[in-house]
Amino acid sequence: MEITEKFTNNKQIIAFLTEQFPACFIAGSESAKPLKIGVFQELAARLENEPRVSKTQLRGALRQYTMSWRYLHCVKAGVKRIDLDGVEGDEVSQEHADHAQLSLKESKEKAFANKKKTDANKAPARTAKKVSVPSRKKEAPKKAAKKPEIDLSQYKEANHNELKVAQSVKVLLGKSPVSATVVEILKEEVQVQLDSGMVVKVKAKHLIV
Repeated sequence: MEITEKFTNNKQIIAFLTEQFPACFIAGSESAKPLKIGVFQELAARLENEPRVSKTQLRGALRQYTMSWRYLHCVKAGVKRIDLDGVEGDEVSQEHADHAQLSLKESKEKAFANKKKTDANKAPARTAKKVSVPSRKKEAPKKAAKKPEIDLSQYKEANHNELKVAQSVKVLLGKSPVSATVVEILKEEVQVQLDSGMVVKVKAKHLIV
């Protein structure tokens, strides 16, 4: 029983297609020819009993062949398309020709961009190394920037009886008031939640609104 190994990549399949259908698939440096629309179906039918390649592999190889720069160059308006036997058929439409040229342009731009990026990564860095000289002078510790003082004249002391849950207030903690929200109003104190998430209880006289 003869054992045939399956093709493992598109390059092998394309080489196989150029052997089986030399009038259709052009190898080497020769100019390619536009393929007939629907050629995949004919190709799948002709190779139905070929154990070395599946329809999925054929589709992938055909896509690689038709997306090559050599092939896209040949897809021009008015040029005759060919079938598997090299028989000419319909002409390439202007729409298909424009699409092919756009695909060619995008493919080249992508390839050149990748090459430029690769070359840039390979280029050795020529920046001079900076030699750090230890300084004998001790740097004075940086003073923390003073927070701008808030004008409290626009606020008034909160009235315990007038406060409401979810009301925005400011809590007098230290020298600077802190924004907070009333969570619960107790008998003698008010429970507020600071912007930091901390919940504290304070007297109403420590709140401004």
